[in-house]
Amino acid sequence: MPSLLLRLPLFQFQEVSFGCSSDGAARRILGFHYRQNIKQKQSSVLSFPHSTSIYPSYSISRSSSSCCSATLSVVADEVKRTFGTSEASSLVEELRQSFRSGRTKSYEWRISQLKSILRMVEEKEKDIYEALYKDLAKPEIDAFLSEIAMTKSSCKLAIEQLSTWMKPEEVKASFATYPSSAKIVPEPLGVVLVISTWNFPFLLSIDPVIGAISAGNAVVLKPSEIAPATSSLLLNLIEQYLDRSAVRVVEGAVPETTALLEQQWDKIFYTGSAMVGRIVMTAAAKHLTPVVLELGGKCPAIVDSNTNLEVTVRRIIAGKWQCNNAQACIGVDYLITTKDFAPKLIEALKARVEEFFGKDPMESKDMSRIVSLHHFNRLVRILDEDKVSKKIVHGGRRDQNRLKIAPTIVLDPPRDSSIMQEEIFGPLLPVVTVESINDSFAEINSRPKPLAAYLFTNDEKLKSDFIENVSSGGMLINDTVLHVSIDTLPFGGVGESGMGSYHGKYSFEAFSHKKSVLIRSFSGDATVRYPPYTPRKTKLLKALVNGNIFEIILALLWWSKD
Repeated sequence: MPSLLLRLPLFQFQEVSFGCSSDGAARRILGFHYRQNIKQKQSSVLSFPHSTSIYPSYSISRSSSSCCSATLSVVADEVKRTFGTSEASSLVEELRQSFRSGRTKSYEWRISQLKSILRMVEEKEKDIYEALYKDLAKPEIDAFLSEIAMTKSSCKLAIEQLSTWMKPEEVKASFATYPSSAKIVPEPLGVVLVISTWNFPFLLSIDPVIGAISAGNAVVLKPSEIAPATSSLLLNLIEQYLDRSAVRVVEGAVPETTALLEQQWDKIFYTGSAMVGRIVMTAAAKHLTPVVLELGGKCPAIVDSNTNLEVTVRRIIAGKWQCNNAQACIGVDYLITTKDFAPKLIEALKARVEEFFGKDPMESKDMSRIVSLHHFNRLVRILDEDKVSKKIVHGGRRDQNRLKIAPTIVLDPPRDSSIMQEEIFGPLLPVVTVESINDSFAEINSRPKPLAAYLFTNDEKLKSDFIENVSSGGMLINDTVLHVSIDTLPFGGVGESGMGSYHGKYSFEAFSHKKSVLIRSFSGDATVRYPPYTPRKTKLLKALVNGNIFEIILALLWWSKD
C-alpha cells in the first residue's frame, strides 16, 4: 500500500515535528511542516531533525544534535528497512491475537498492568526527571506536578475504581418486553493506537495508556520524536514493566506514524494540532475507526476590573509562563480586558513576572526552554512581524543558542496578525482590549472554539453570562489550568479543539464500548406479537408499545368481550 505521504503530491514537506503546536503558517501533515506547492510535487526534499539508525524492536535511535536530509525515495527505503507497513501490520495482528485470547479482558490482567505502571513511575522517577530535562529543560518541580504526580494520581484512581467501572450497569426494561432485565456491559474495543505529543511527553503518553489498559485493550503507543529522551525512556520502561504481548511502543517519526495510521485499529487516540488531527481522522475514516482528538486552540482569559488583581495576575502567570513556558494546549493564549483596565493589568503582570523569574528571566531555572530550534524560529517570526514588534510592551528578548525567549507582553496586536491567528504555544502573551467587558464574548466567539476558556471576576452575573455564552472544551473561573486535575470532570475539546474526552472514569469509557444487553424469560410469550394481525391484536399491540396502561386495559377488556 503506498505511503499516505506519497498520496499527497501538492505539498512540500519541510520538517518533522509530530507534536502539539500552532496550526497557522507553520502547518504540518503527519508531523511535517508544509506549505502548498503545486509546481514541486514528489521530488520535494524532506529534512529530518535527527539522524536515524535501526533500533531493536520497533524504534529508531536518534541523535539530538545531528541532522540529515533525504529524498522521498530514500525515505521509502528507510521505512522498509526499519518500520513500514508490513511491520505495522504484523504488530497489529500480533496484538490482535493476544486480545482475542482474552488475556487483556480479565480484571486480574488489567490490575496487574496498572500496578506495574504505578511501580514504574515510583521506581524510575529520577530517570523521568532527567529525560524531561533533556527534552525541555523542565524544572523538577514542574515535572513532578504536571507529569509525575498527575500520572500517579490517574493510575491510583484506576486501581481503586476499576472493579466498579467494570461492573455492568443495571437499567430499567420497558413494559413491552416484560418479563425481562436490561443492563449496559462495558467491553474493551480491541487493539488501540495512542499517538502522544512532546510538551508533556510522559503524562500525555501514559495517561491514555492507563485508560486503554483499564478498559481491557491491547495498545500501541507512539511517543513524540520531538521529545527523544522521553520517547526512548518510554520504550525501555514499558518493555521492562508491562506485558509485551499486549502493550507496545513504536518510536520514530513520520514514516513510522504513516505506517501505523494505515492499519485498522479499534480506536485512535491522538494529542496534537488540529491540522494533524484532520489527517489522523482521514486515515481512520478508511476503516471507520473511531477517534479521540485532543487538540488545542487559542485559549482566552477575560480579566474584569472587578477582581482581586494580585491573585489574578499570579494565576495568569501560572497558566502561561509557569506552565511549561506556555507550551501547553490549555495555557493562556491571550488576555481580553477593557481599555481602561489594561495599563493596570499590564503593570501588575510585569511586576509579578520579575518577582517570579528575576530581573533577567533568561537566567531563571524555573522556566522551561523552547522545545526545538524550529519552534524557536516560529515564535521569533510571529513576534518580529512589523505590526506586532511595535506593540511589545514588555520582554521580547531571545537567545537562540539556549532556545529561550523571555516572557513577552504585546498590547493590541492586529487581529489579522499571526500572533492572533495562530495558537502561540510559547511565552508570548497578547493583551486584547475592548470597550466593555461584555464585548469579550463576541471576541472569543469570532474564533474557533478553544480547548479552555478562563474568566477572572467577582461579578456573579458576568460568571453566569460567561458560562452561558462561551463555548469551549472546558472553562475555569478565577484560575487557570487546574480544571484538568479534577478527575470527575471530562477533559476534551469541542469543534476545532477536538472531540472525545478522558481523565478518570472518562478514560475508561473512551476506550470501552457500552454494550446493550436485554435478557428475557421464556414465559409471558404473548400471541399478540405474532401474525396474523387481527384488529384485536393490532389494538392491543399498539397499546403495549405506547405503554399506556389505560389503553392496555381497554384493549384487554375488548379482547375478553370478544
